[in-house]
Order: sequence, then C-alpha cells, then structure tokens
Amino acid sequence: MAIQTKTGKAFEYAILLEFYNRLKSIIDVSIIENQAFNYAKVCFKEFETVERDAYLLSASQSVNLLIDLEPRLSNSIDKADILQLEIVSDISGEHGDVRDVLMIRSLQKWEIGISAKNNHRAVKHSRLSQKINFGEKWFGIPCTSKYFDEIRPVFSMLSDLKAKDKSLKWDSINNMHDCVYIPILDAFKNELIRLDKQNPESVPTKLVQYLIGCKDFYKVIKSNNKVEIQAYNLFGTLNQAFNHIKAKAKIPKLKLPNRLIEVVYENNSKTTLIVSLNEGWQISFRIHNAKSTIESSLKFDINLISSPHSLFTTHVFLYES
Repeated sequence: MAIQTKTGKAFEYAILLEFYNRLKSIIDVSIIENQAFNYAKVCFKEFETVERDAYLLSASQSVNLLIDLEPRLSNSIDKADILQLEIVSDISGEHGDVRDVLMIRSLQKWEIGISAKNNHRAVKHSRLSQKINFGEKWFGIPCTSKYFDEIRPVFSMLSDLKAKDKSLKWDSINNMHDCVYIPILDAFKNELIRLDKQNPESVPTKLVQYLIGCKDFYKVIKSNNKVEIQAYNLFGTLNQAFNHIKAKAKIPKLKLPNRLIEVVYENNSKTTLIVSLNEGWQISFRIHNAKSTIESSLKFDINLISSPHSLFTTHVFLYES
C-alpha cells in the first residue's frame, strides 16, 4: 500500500471518528460501516499511538470549526432525524465527486462532505494517453483529430519501447523532457486553446468543475503543525441555517470562470503548464511518469495556484514545528 494512500485514509477515519465523538452526546448519530470505512480504520490502526494522536488532534480542530459553520450538523428535527457519517469509496472521485467523508441527514434531504488531504494539496491526478479523450472526459467536448495526430508519434514510440522490453526505465530515454514531455504538453496546450475557442465561456467553467468537483465541499489539509480548512461553495449548498439557527461565520459563494486568459509554461520548466482563468483562478499542470518503467501514458499532478479572493480559508496552528 502506498504511504500516501495509507496516511490519507487514516486521516479520513480520524475526521469521521472525531465527528462521532463530538456529536454523539447531543444528537443521534450513526456510522455507516461500509468497506471504505473498514479499510480506513485498518489504515488508522496501523500507525503508532503518537501518529494517531496527531491525526485526531488535526481532525478535532477541523470538526470544531465545521460544527460552527454548519448548524445542521448539531441540530435535528426529531429523533428520526439521524446524522449519518460515511467514508466514501474512491470510485466516486472518478465521477467528479471529490468528497471523502460525508455527513448526511436523509430526513432533511441534506448532506455536506469533506475532502481530506494529508500533507498534499493536489486536486487531481489525471492521465493523458493516445486512447484518453480528455476533452470528452473533462468537459463533455471531444478532442479534435488534430490533437490525437500531434500526440500519436510520442505515445507510439513509448508503446514500441514497452513492447520490446517491459522492464525498460524512463531514464533510458535520452532527452526525455524534450522528446516526450514537451511535445505532449504542447499538444495539450494547443488543444485546450482550440476547444476554448470552439466553445467560448464553457471550457473554463467546466475545467474548474472537473478539477474542483461537482459537489460543494470543505477541504481539510493536515500538515505537520497546522490544519487548513477551505470551503468550496460553488453551488451555494454550504453554510445553510437550521430554522432560526445561523452559522457563526458566513461562507460566500465562489464565482466560476468563463474566460481562458492564457496557457503558458512555468518559468524555466519543461514539465509544467500554468493555466490562467478569470475570477482569480490559476491552475498548474505538472506532467510526470507515474512508474519507474516506461508505459504508454503520462500523468498530470494538478494543483490550484490561486483561487478567488472570496474562497473561505482558515488556518489552525496546532503546536510549534
């Protein structure tokens, strides 16, 4: 099991557990013990006590804030209005739902979710290959034949190398950045601009929705000495009052972009493109090989560089580093 997967799942379990422990004495709350929950629990228990306590401390601080921001967490209509806590299967992320932990009130037809991150901030890890139509997958707009013509020589070369020797490593390719990464990034850049010109206003909006998610959520990012909470309120479903009880802080709705400003290489980089959009959105796309051995696909590590000023963000410092 990859350590990043293990730590991420452990943090998801810690968040769910802290919600349960914090709320069980004041409302009716239950845990959905599905396969994802059991897996996360196993990951959590594999850590030493000191590490578990660190996860729980970060989770506890996050939960305290989220209860203040979401009155429906701690307030119910009646005994039948049970708050359910669930860890979501990873397959949901493939369909645009990036939430890891859900808090659900079926009687109120209400739920909120958390994307839990442990020491990393990537929003997506998407692949490119000769067979992947990223336009169709990301925007519902098929890529042009010109794009596939541009990437074909590179991916054909990689397929041929893999067919000759499955153990061949990436570092065996001379000038790999120039003969693999740059041609693929150039083709991706050109196609993104082409699709945007053919579908004005649509591509920037759908790009952010694909990367950020199709549902509103809170992102909780744990690092060594602090926890950061961000509220992605794209559709206005976060921060709802419960009857006359309002949240202790207001979370604004974020504006989605409708204009692609530019796509450029990061300074002195042969691996990273910077996509700038209006409304304050800027995204980095760093291409890399996911495995040490050659394969006929490449992976993007996609990160938000900047987001609208209205993005609700707060930091809680836990202890001195």
